[in-house]
Amino acid sequence: MASLEVSREVKFKEGEEARTLDGTVDFCGNPAIRARSGRWVAGIIILVNQGLATLAFFGVGVNLVLFLTRVLQQNNADAANNVSKWTGTVYIFSLVGAFLSDSYWGRYKTCAIFQVIFVIGLVSLSLSSYIFLVKPKDCGGIESPCQSHSSLEIGLFYLSIYLVALGNGGYQPNIATLGADQFDEEDPNEGHSKVAFFSYFYLALNLGSLFSNTILGYFEDEGMWALGFWVSAGSAFLALILFLGGTTRYRHFKPSGNPLSRFCQVIVAATRNWRMKMPSSAEDLYEGVEKDCSNNGVRRILHTDGFKFLDRAAFISPEDSNNQEQGCNNQWRLCPITQVEEVKCILRLIPIWLCTIIYSVVFTQMASLFVEQGAAMKTTISNFRIPPASMSSFDILSVAAFIFIYRRVLDPLVGRIKKTDSKGLTELQRMGIGLIIAIVAMIAAGIVECYRLKYAQKTCTHCEGSSSLSIFWQIPQYALIGASEVFMYVGQLEFFNAQTPDGLKSFGSALCMTSISLGNYVSSLLVTMVMKISTEDHMPGWIPGNLNKGHLDRFYFLLAMLTAVDLVVYVACAKWYKCIKMEDRENEYGV
Repeated sequence: MASLEVSREVKFKEGEEARTLDGTVDFCGNPAIRARSGRWVAGIIILVNQGLATLAFFGVGVNLVLFLTRVLQQNNADAANNVSKWTGTVYIFSLVGAFLSDSYWGRYKTCAIFQVIFVIGLVSLSLSSYIFLVKPKDCGGIESPCQSHSSLEIGLFYLSIYLVALGNGGYQPNIATLGADQFDEEDPNEGHSKVAFFSYFYLALNLGSLFSNTILGYFEDEGMWALGFWVSAGSAFLALILFLGGTTRYRHFKPSGNPLSRFCQVIVAATRNWRMKMPSSAEDLYEGVEKDCSNNGVRRILHTDGFKFLDRAAFISPEDSNNQEQGCNNQWRLCPITQVEEVKCILRLIPIWLCTIIYSVVFTQMASLFVEQGAAMKTTISNFRIPPASMSSFDILSVAAFIFIYRRVLDPLVGRIKKTDSKGLTELQRMGIGLIIAIVAMIAAGIVECYRLKYAQKTCTHCEGSSSLSIFWQIPQYALIGASEVFMYVGQLEFFNAQTPDGLKSFGSALCMTSISLGNYVSSLLVTMVMKISTEDHMPGWIPGNLNKGHLDRFYFLLAMLTAVDLVVYVACAKWYKCIKMEDRENEYGV
């Protein structure tokens, strides 16, 4: 082992022509040269690109429901339903983008194509708003509704926003993975930078949304919709130009083909061999041809126990031996152990992924019930009114602060306590801490609601600002949600990137986005069920239109209880989970 470490250090300290050890290639398809590609030069380009693209996306999404009600004259229910469909579509498209990236196009090409679609959608939205929708001029404010529109004009609007959804959805899971690709995890220094990249990536995302939620949100709220959309389009165009400018610097993994067919091959091959007597040792299972992995840069996955039925797909029968001698191999009958382990990896990830959905339910309350709660509190300081939605800025500031605290204080401290040179808390441990903080956040929100009700006017008709309790009492719940994001979502990005096979990295990032999407749907379902049960016997329910007559605090406490149950299940799943085992890349290079 000592000689191996010495050899590794020598390899890392070679001259400028030293290549990466993780199998990445440059733009021309040649092995990536360490000093000429990737690392923080490419990483910073991608971080700035992410910040600009996020600003553009939330410049549309943050006030879309107001655009539908004020400009297109939709009622609140229809507008909320259309925004939910649009948001869900964004995350569905993330799976499409991840599939195309991992299977055929690669991450760079996928990001470039979907960013072009994103820009086209935003330009189309800006033009249609300026020319057709925002009529008469300066309409769309709080007290200045717009005129009715033709079916063609409305159709053009929906085409535009769904192009935005397609562009952002297909781009988002791949840009995070492309950024991680810029750091060779086989190099100790670059491996540490790769872990740090995910924290800064999430920070860039939040800083981009901060500008949208405050400055752009203010202009759009005042009726300057076309200006807000043009700023979003300009930001997306700058992001695209910056991304293309770094083309020659990026490192790439070659796409590894359709994963669905590989999964089906394992299931079919294992089913065909279900009566076969398995060998006692995993060494007798089919390892595959070495060039199959080396040609596309995919590392071999070592055999693990568990899901033993799937090992039958790698069982070499006498017929398979004859086929191999004749130089032919049917992968619907015999699969390499790496291919089998791919399926095992995804099956092991599913329980962990399911446990993150309840957390996403808590996270989505910031955009809905937290805002409604804030609107019913005292929102004025002298003559200045604080928009309730702007309180999410404290969440973003909390994210920035806790990323710094974790990276600079907590992580080194835990590392010294554990007496290891590696990272402090594991990704699974951080995700568990995120769930604990989310429970505390919901309890804090419930306590604030109890006091809000105590100082509220029960007989009000329009109950905005009906409580004398200041909206700033919401800061703890927003700050706690921000802290939980640093542990949960950043840990989740790192975990799925590290634990998915080389040919499914973008799919791992897409899992994070679909978790948020399902969190929205589960939250909607939960609110519907709570209202149906709590409105029996002619009661107003927990979340009525007039919050002063309801019990929003009970809903928050219910979410805290559900998250606590989810935490128990998560701990059990985390203890059961077995990490992916990759073959050491140095062995392939003879180091």
